[in-house]
This record gives sequence, C-alpha cells and structure tokens, in this order.
Amino acid sequence: KRTTPHARASIVVAAVATIKMSNQSGIQELMAAETRASQIVAEARMARGDRMKQAKTDAQELIDAYRAEKQEEFNNRVLAAGGSGGSASAKLQAETNNEIQIMQGQFQRNAQKAVDVLLSKCCEVSLEVPSARVRSTQKQYGGQ
Repeated sequence: KRTTPHARASIVVAAVATIKMSNQSGIQELMAAETRASQIVAEARMARGDRMKQAKTDAQELIDAYRAEKQEEFNNRVLAAGGSGGSASAKLQAETNNEIQIMQGQFQRNAQKAVDVLLSKCCEVSLEVPSARVRSTQKQYGGQ
C-alpha cells in the first residue's frame, strides 16, 4: 500500500513525538532516581552519625566504670597501706603548711627586690644601637 508524503510526514512526526515523550519520561525517571539516591545517602549519613554518638556514649560509660573501679582499688590500697590514714594525712598536712610558711617568708623577703628589678628594666632605656643592628641596616639599605 502506498502512502502519501503527507501521511509519511505524519508518521515521522508521531514517531518523533513518541521518542521525545519517552526521552522526557526517561529524564524524569533519572531525576527521580537521583533524588532517591540522595535521600538514601542522607539517611545513611544520619544513621552513621547516630551510631557514632551511641558508640561514644557506650565508650564513655565503659571509661567511667573503669575509672570508678581503679579509684576503688586505689582507695583500698591507701587504706591498707596507711591503716586509718589519719597520721599520714596529718603529717602531710603539717609538711604542706610548713612549706607554705617558708614560701610566704621568701615572698616577703624578695617582693621588693622583684619590684626593683622590674622597675629598673622598665625605666632604664639604653640609647645605644647594637653593632649587629647597625650592620644589618647598612646591608639592607646599601650603606657603607
């Protein structure tokens, strides 16, 4: 059966329209797939963040339990080694107080000396230019 040129053109136009529609729907499908993939990645990142937070919380709980256990062991050893611990504690406190008194006495004796040194360094200004600075400046600016 023979077709007229007009009929053939109509068939070609219909075919092109069908291809365009299928391409358009293909592009829409790709865009939808890309959107879904982005959502999946975002959900995976959020889930990973939640897992990391949970792992951090669990690790902190383990650390706290271990620290408490070791503190208890330490306290038991201190009590076992020092008996009641009262005499050792009193001796340590007396030594600490004695050292504090010594340091306060040193401070009282040396406070004015420290103030004098600071004032002398602040108020005494040397106007002499170091020879190294003179040579450096001469090199930099080409002086003789």
